[in-house]
Amino acid sequence: MATKALALHQTTVGKKAIMAVTGFIMVGFVIAHMLGNMQVYSANPAAALKAYALLLRSFGGGLWVARLVLLGAVVLHAWAAISLVKQNAAARASRYHVKHDAVTSYAAKTMKYGGFVLLFFILYHLAHLTLHIPVGAPAVADEFAVFERMKAGFEVPWISALYILGNIALAMHLYHGVWSMLQSVGLNHRKYNALRKQAAVAVALVVGVGNISIPVAFMAGIVG
Repeated sequence: MATKALALHQTTVGKKAIMAVTGFIMVGFVIAHMLGNMQVYSANPAAALKAYALLLRSFGGGLWVARLVLLGAVVLHAWAAISLVKQNAAARASRYHVKHDAVTSYAAKTMKYGGFVLLFFILYHLAHLTLHIPVGAPAVADEFAVFERMKAGFEVPWISALYILGNIALAMHLYHGVWSMLQSVGLNHRKYNALRKQAAVAVALVVGVGNISIPVAFMAGIVG
Protein backbone atom coordinates (compact mmCIF):
# COMPACT_ATOMS: atom_id res chain seq x y z
CA MET A 1 0.00 0.00 0.00
CA ALA A 2 2.80 2.40 0.90
CA THR A 3 4.58 1.52 -2.35
CA LYS A 4 1.42 2.31 -4.35
CA ALA A 5 1.06 5.62 -2.54
CA LEU A 6 4.67 6.50 -3.30
CA ALA A 7 4.21 5.50 -6.94
CA LEU A 8 1.00 7.54 -7.27
CA HIS A 9 2.74 10.85 -6.70
CA GLN A 10 4.96 10.11 -9.72
CA THR A 11 1.99 9.86 -12.09
CA THR A 12 0.19 12.72 -13.84
CA VAL A 13 -3.01 11.88 -11.94
CA GLY A 14 -1.16 11.89 -8.62
CA LYS A 15 0.51 15.21 -9.30
CA LYS A 16 -2.80 16.77 -10.33
CA ALA A 17 -4.34 15.45 -7.12
CA ILE A 18 -1.51 17.05 -5.10
CA MET A 19 -2.08 20.33 -6.92
CA ALA A 20 -5.81 20.14 -6.21
CA VAL A 21 -5.46 19.44 -2.48
CA THR A 22 -2.72 22.02 -1.93
CA GLY A 23 -4.64 24.45 -4.12
CA PHE A 24 -7.73 24.18 -1.91
CA ILE A 25 -5.58 24.92 1.14
CA MET A 26 -4.04 27.99 -0.48
CA VAL A 27 -7.31 29.31 -1.91
CA GLY A 28 -8.89 29.03 1.54
CA PHE A 29 -5.98 30.95 3.06
CA VAL A 30 -6.06 33.65 0.36
CA ILE A 31 -9.80 34.27 0.86
CA ALA A 32 -9.46 34.35 4.68
CA HIS A 33 -6.43 36.66 4.41
CA MET A 34 -8.33 39.06 2.15
CA LEU A 35 -11.35 39.13 4.48
CA GLY A 36 -9.06 39.94 7.41
CA ASN A 37 -7.47 42.81 5.50
CA MET A 38 -10.90 44.20 4.61
CA GLN A 39 -10.97 45.60 8.12
CA VAL A 40 -9.00 48.48 6.65
CA TYR A 41 -12.44 49.84 5.65
CA SER A 42 -13.86 49.70 9.19
CA ALA A 43 -14.70 52.81 11.22
CA ASN A 44 -11.43 52.54 13.16
CA PRO A 45 -9.11 50.57 10.86
CA ALA A 46 -5.97 50.99 12.99
CA ALA A 47 -7.64 49.44 16.04
CA ALA A 48 -9.43 46.75 14.01
CA LEU A 49 -6.29 45.58 12.21
CA LYS A 50 -4.24 45.63 15.41
CA ALA A 51 -6.89 43.52 17.16
CA TYR A 52 -6.82 41.13 14.19
CA ALA A 53 -3.02 40.81 14.42
CA LEU A 54 -3.20 40.22 18.18
CA LEU A 55 -5.92 37.59 17.69
CA LEU A 56 -3.73 35.65 15.26
CA ARG A 57 -0.77 35.88 17.64
CA SER A 58 -2.96 34.54 20.49
CA PHE A 59 -3.14 31.15 18.76
CA GLY A 60 0.52 30.65 19.66
CA GLY A 61 1.77 27.27 18.45
CA GLY A 62 -1.39 26.80 16.41
CA LEU A 63 -0.41 29.74 14.25
CA TRP A 64 2.96 28.12 13.49
CA VAL A 65 1.25 24.83 12.63
CA ALA A 66 -0.97 26.71 10.17
CA ARG A 67 2.08 28.47 8.71
CA LEU A 68 3.95 25.18 8.28
CA VAL A 69 0.94 23.54 6.62
CA LEU A 70 0.63 26.50 4.27
CA LEU A 71 4.36 26.44 3.51
CA GLY A 72 4.21 22.70 2.82
CA ALA A 73 1.23 23.25 0.52
CA VAL A 74 3.12 25.96 -1.41
CA VAL A 75 6.23 23.76 -1.82
CA LEU A 76 4.24 20.68 -2.91
CA HIS A 77 2.08 22.78 -5.24
CA ALA A 78 5.15 24.31 -6.91
CA TRP A 79 6.86 20.91 -7.20
CA ALA A 80 3.81 19.29 -8.80
CA ALA A 81 3.34 22.24 -11.17
CA ILE A 82 6.97 22.19 -12.34
CA SER A 83 6.85 18.40 -12.78
CA LEU A 84 3.69 18.63 -14.89
CA VAL A 85 5.16 21.42 -17.03
CA LYS A 86 8.21 19.24 -17.72
CA GLN A 87 6.00 16.26 -18.59
CA ASN A 88 3.87 18.38 -20.93
CA ALA A 89 6.96 19.82 -22.61
CA ALA A 90 8.25 16.30 -23.25
CA ALA A 91 4.89 15.13 -24.56
CA ARG A 92 4.51 18.14 -26.85
CA ALA A 93 6.69 16.40 -29.43
CA SER A 94 3.60 14.59 -30.67
CA ARG A 95 1.22 16.30 -33.10
CA TYR A 96 -1.75 15.78 -30.77
CA HIS A 97 -0.22 17.75 -27.93
CA VAL A 98 0.76 20.63 -30.23
CA LYS A 99 -2.83 20.83 -31.44
CA HIS A 100 -4.16 20.64 -27.89
CA ASP A 101 -1.87 23.46 -26.77
CA ALA A 102 -3.37 25.73 -29.42
CA VAL A 103 -6.66 25.82 -27.56
CA THR A 104 -5.15 26.23 -24.11
CA SER A 105 -6.42 29.36 -22.36
CA TYR A 106 -4.24 32.45 -22.06
CA ALA A 107 -4.28 32.07 -18.27
CA ALA A 108 -2.97 28.50 -18.54
CA LYS A 109 -0.17 29.54 -20.90
CA THR A 110 0.98 32.28 -18.56
CA MET A 111 0.69 30.27 -15.33
CA LYS A 112 4.39 29.50 -15.15
CA TYR A 113 5.40 33.14 -15.72
CA GLY A 114 2.69 34.43 -13.40
CA GLY A 115 3.90 31.93 -10.82
CA PHE A 116 7.35 33.55 -10.73
CA VAL A 117 5.79 37.04 -10.45
CA LEU A 118 3.57 35.74 -7.67
CA LEU A 119 6.51 34.17 -5.83
CA PHE A 120 8.45 37.44 -5.90
CA PHE A 121 5.35 39.32 -4.72
CA ILE A 122 4.75 36.89 -1.83
CA LEU A 123 8.36 37.21 -0.67
CA TYR A 124 8.09 41.01 -0.72
CA HIS A 125 4.71 40.91 1.04
CA LEU A 126 6.13 38.71 3.80
CA ALA A 127 9.07 41.07 4.26
CA HIS A 128 6.85 44.15 4.27
CA LEU A 129 3.90 43.15 6.48
CA THR A 130 4.89 39.91 8.26
CA LEU A 131 8.61 40.14 8.98
CA HIS A 132 8.44 43.95 9.39
CA ILE A 133 11.38 44.60 7.08
CA PRO A 134 10.82 48.11 5.67
CA VAL A 135 11.93 47.40 2.09
CA GLY A 136 11.47 50.79 0.42
CA ALA A 137 8.96 52.00 3.02
CA PRO A 138 9.37 54.02 6.24
CA ALA A 139 9.94 51.81 9.30
CA VAL A 140 7.14 51.33 11.86
CA ALA A 141 8.34 50.33 15.35
CA ASP A 142 5.18 48.64 16.69
CA GLU A 143 4.98 45.14 15.19
CA PHE A 144 1.18 45.12 15.65
CA ALA A 145 0.65 48.49 13.95
CA VAL A 146 -0.61 46.85 10.75
CA PHE A 147 -2.57 49.87 9.53
CA GLU A 148 0.38 52.22 10.02
CA ARG A 149 2.64 49.76 8.16
CA MET A 150 0.15 49.55 5.30
CA LYS A 151 -0.09 53.33 5.15
CA ALA A 152 3.69 53.78 5.15
CA GLY A 153 4.06 51.29 2.32
CA PHE A 154 1.09 52.06 0.08
CA GLU A 155 1.80 55.77 0.03
CA VAL A 156 4.99 54.87 -1.88
CA PRO A 157 3.83 54.64 -5.55
CA TRP A 158 6.14 51.80 -6.64
CA ILE A 159 5.14 49.65 -3.66
CA SER A 160 1.45 50.09 -4.47
CA ALA A 161 2.21 49.32 -8.13
CA LEU A 162 4.01 46.12 -7.05
CA TYR A 163 1.00 45.04 -4.97
CA ILE A 164 -1.37 45.75 -7.85
CA LEU A 165 0.78 43.77 -10.31
CA GLY A 166 1.19 40.93 -7.79
CA ASN A 167 -2.55 40.70 -7.23
CA ILE A 168 -3.26 40.68 -10.97
CA ALA A 169 -0.92 37.68 -11.18
CA LEU A 170 -2.71 36.15 -8.17
CA ALA A 171 -6.14 36.64 -9.76
CA MET A 172 -5.01 34.95 -12.99
CA HIS A 173 -3.49 32.12 -10.98
CA LEU A 174 -6.71 31.73 -8.98
CA TYR A 175 -8.87 31.67 -12.10
CA HIS A 176 -6.98 28.84 -13.77
CA GLY A 177 -6.26 27.14 -10.43
CA VAL A 178 -9.88 27.00 -9.24
CA TRP A 179 -11.04 25.89 -12.70
CA SER A 180 -8.45 23.07 -12.70
CA MET A 181 -9.12 22.06 -9.08
CA LEU A 182 -12.85 21.63 -9.69
CA GLN A 183 -12.01 19.62 -12.79
CA SER A 184 -9.67 17.39 -10.76
CA VAL A 185 -12.37 16.60 -8.18
CA GLY A 186 -14.75 15.35 -10.87
CA LEU A 187 -16.66 18.41 -12.09
CA ASN A 188 -15.43 17.85 -15.64
CA HIS A 189 -18.74 17.52 -17.46
CA ARG A 190 -20.69 19.75 -19.81
CA LYS A 191 -23.37 19.88 -17.13
CA TYR A 192 -20.95 21.58 -14.72
CA ASN A 193 -18.46 23.35 -17.02
CA ALA A 194 -20.33 26.68 -17.02
CA LEU A 195 -20.69 26.60 -13.24
CA ARG A 196 -17.02 25.68 -12.87
CA LYS A 197 -15.99 28.66 -14.97
CA GLN A 198 -18.31 31.01 -13.07
CA ALA A 199 -16.87 29.85 -9.74
CA ALA A 200 -13.30 30.40 -11.00
CA VAL A 201 -14.14 33.89 -12.29
CA ALA A 202 -15.94 34.79 -9.05
CA VAL A 203 -13.04 33.74 -6.79
CA ALA A 204 -10.47 35.49 -8.99
CA LEU A 205 -12.48 38.73 -9.20
CA VAL A 206 -13.44 38.89 -5.52
CA VAL A 207 -9.89 38.28 -4.27
CA GLY A 208 -8.21 40.35 -6.99
CA VAL A 209 -10.48 43.38 -6.70
CA GLY A 210 -10.58 43.17 -2.90
CA ASN A 211 -6.80 43.10 -2.54
CA ILE A 212 -6.10 45.69 -5.24
CA SER A 213 -8.63 48.07 -3.70
CA ILE A 214 -6.45 48.46 -0.58
CA PRO A 215 -3.36 50.14 -2.12
CA VAL A 216 -5.65 52.10 -4.45
CA ALA A 217 -7.67 53.35 -1.45
CA PHE A 218 -4.51 54.51 0.32
CA MET A 219 -3.18 56.28 -2.78
CA ALA A 220 -6.55 57.94 -3.40
CA GLY A 221 -6.84 59.09 0.22
CA ILE A 222 -10.01 57.07 0.84
CA VAL A 223 -8.33 55.51 3.89
CA GLY A 224 -5.28 56.62 5.81
